Amino acid sequence: MRIVCIGGGPAGLYFALLMKKQHPAHQVTVVERNRPFDTFGWGVVFSDATMQSMRQWDPQTAQAIEIAFNHWDDIELVFKGRRIRTTGHGFVGIGRKKMLNILQERCIELGVELVFERDVQSDEEFADADLVISSDGVNSRIRAKYAEVFKPDMLMRPNRYIWLGTDKRFDAFTFDFRRTEHGWFQAHIYRFDDTTSTFIVETTDEVFKAHGIDKMDQDQSVAFCENLFAETLDGHRLMTNAQHLRGSAWLNFGRLICEKWSHFNGNSHVVLMGDSAHTAHFAIGSGTKLAIDDAIELTRQFDLIGHDKASIPAVLAAYEEIRRVDVARIQNAARNAMEWFEVVGTRYADTLEPEQFMYSMLTRSQRISHENLRLRDRDWLEGYERWFAARAGVDPAPNGAVPSPMFTPFRIRGLTLKNRIVVSPMAMYSATDGVPDDFHLVHLGSRAMGGAALVFPEMTCVSPDARITPGCLGLWNDAQSAAFRRLVDFIHTQTPAKIGLQLGHAGRKGATKVAWEGIDQPLEHGGWPLISASALPYLKTSVVPRAMTRDDMDRVLADFIAATERARDIGFDMLELHAAHGYLLSSFLSPLTNLRDDEYGGSHENRARFPLEVFRAVRAVWPQDRPMSVRLSAHDWYEGGNTPEDAAIFAQMFKDAGADMIDCSSGQVVKEERPVYGRLFQTPFSDKIRNEIQVPTIAVGAISEADHANSIIAAGRADLCAVARPHLADPFFVMHEAARIGYAEQPWPKQYHSARAQYVNNLARAAAPAIVSKP
Repeated sequence: MRIVCIGGGPAGLYFALLMKKQHPAHQVTVVERNRPFDTFGWGVVFSDATMQSMRQWDPQTAQAIEIAFNHWDDIELVFKGRRIRTTGHGFVGIGRKKMLNILQERCIELGVELVFERDVQSDEEFADADLVISSDGVNSRIRAKYAEVFKPDMLMRPNRYIWLGTDKRFDAFTFDFRRTEHGWFQAHIYRFDDTTSTFIVETTDEVFKAHGIDKMDQDQSVAFCENLFAETLDGHRLMTNAQHLRGSAWLNFGRLICEKWSHFNGNSHVVLMGDSAHTAHFAIGSGTKLAIDDAIELTRQFDLIGHDKASIPAVLAAYEEIRRVDVARIQNAARNAMEWFEVVGTRYADTLEPEQFMYSMLTRSQRISHENLRLRDRDWLEGYERWFAARAGVDPAPNGAVPSPMFTPFRIRGLTLKNRIVVSPMAMYSATDGVPDDFHLVHLGSRAMGGAALVFPEMTCVSPDARITPGCLGLWNDAQSAAFRRLVDFIHTQTPAKIGLQLGHAGRKGATKVAWEGIDQPLEHGGWPLISASALPYLKTSVVPRAMTRDDMDRVLADFIAATERARDIGFDMLELHAAHGYLLSSFLSPLTNLRDDEYGGSHENRARFPLEVFRAVRAVWPQDRPMSVRLSAHDWYEGGNTPEDAAIFAQMFKDAGADMIDCSSGQVVKEERPVYGRLFQTPFSDKIRNEIQVPTIAVGAISEADHANSIIAAGRADLCAVARPHLADPFFVMHEAARIGYAEQPWPKQYHSARAQYVNNLARAAAPAIVSKP
């Protein structure tokens, strides 16, 4: 085959040498616009795992890089006059110029043709090529030419950064945070050769402009940064190699994804690779890793499928399918890390103490979890756990067991929870006329016995026409009160758990079948009239609700007050107002479901007016020593709907009205929603509201193990974790997770003590290496 790589960065060079090595008969050319052995940039960083892959594919290149690279395990934080260091992280740093020179030399050894100082304008310049690799970077001309095919999506991020170098040799990957009169700056620092370190300075656009840096030339910008980070530089200078650029060297990062990665132009197959296909923010240092992994995977597919011209379409399809998954995973982690640095000044730096700030920074991508930190640096993590436990009021003996964050107590108003795990309100659709029965007693009682600190029945409706389905719980009559009292008394007398109640009104999502008969489908018989903020049905086939009048509001308000008084007298420990998921109160908050033109529609204040009326009325009759939370949909996941920024506005309003916690869920407001699922995918909403609004929060969504909960709680992204589906699968989720992570202090019901040792021993046996007996 005739292969041409346009662009001599890591992606193009590494693919060229791998293909030439694997298949020497191919004619492989790399075309680069710069001069031989010349490049711009400071150091690049990638992980030990990437080096392992490179050793497998071309040991000679890997060895040359390993000789030249700087390896370190430590991360150091400089913050608020403190230096905190942790180890075990495993990074590789090498100068970009040195790395490209190594790849260039290896290409020459293998017979790859290198063409320099040629600025390619179009792939058509290589009409004789069977395969054209577009490895020409984030500003790829090839990608731009076929934009209608590749459909690139470039999102420019708000932070400003400048990529500098320094002649000071740092022995750890260092993050230095400096506060000025206008806000925070941060530096990302790592050594990449014997004499030089990369020094990236970053800040928000607002702080950048407030200091007048937008009006500075490069020399003035460098001088500003030298002065700001003078303590860390310790007399050393900062350097720029961007003199070839006109104007400011400060940049905005562009996050790039493409809908398609390959195209047949009539003569050649064109495929995107590296930064021309995707970008990952430098906050996790994955741009070079992605480029190298692209090159490896495309080579691997040629080896698997065939390395002739006829195989190219199948190879490119397989390459894109496989790489798209890994790229999405890395980009998701990079987005989390990038967003952490974008909001660090407004969300974390002023509020978190250095110990928790360090933990939050280390776990910013959500790829590094609590137990992963233990593997990396047990001593540091155990010291942090002791610090966290002390902050939660636990005073372990100097050599005693320290609870992990999810097993620390939490106090709010007069309520103390023994740990941080909540059984989410989960619709069971098993009540008769709103009355909880033996099913609910066993269902909630077993989960309270299973170790959760706080259990919630499903959303409990304040009137017959407030139900979602005929099987929903209600609290509007004495029979319901008596049945709930039996449940509450059982949990209080037989378990150490507390029990909350979530009050709500289905609104336009009411009068539907129970889930297993057709979720969200309207009842064919026995339905009831629906009300909502506006006369909009949830589904096209749903009953059209009536837009609420003031009389409707007064009736619903009275229903909420009456139900709250019953909950108070029954003895529930906590009350939650359901203002999420498209139900009645949520329908007022979202612009997708509230089209009113009166004082209850339009602005945030107007849309929140009725939900706040309900909250204030309920708070007034709920005992002052018992906490109240509000569940919000922090993202509607649909264009024109509420975003996390809107949710923060509403959270502030409810906090000001007396809410003690915000339960941060999302979605289910409109059926057309397009949520982006993933591990802990709703935790960022809790993080934002907790740390920007300064109100305790409950995190929900895809939290399925102790490691997740510990990571969330320890980082200060939430105060409680609500666990749903894992509790459906395992009523004793908390006890089992405690045993799995080795937390021996988690109590078991006295009736079950005889099973505890056996359960722990079985876990130990399952974790032990298998012993193979010889015949």
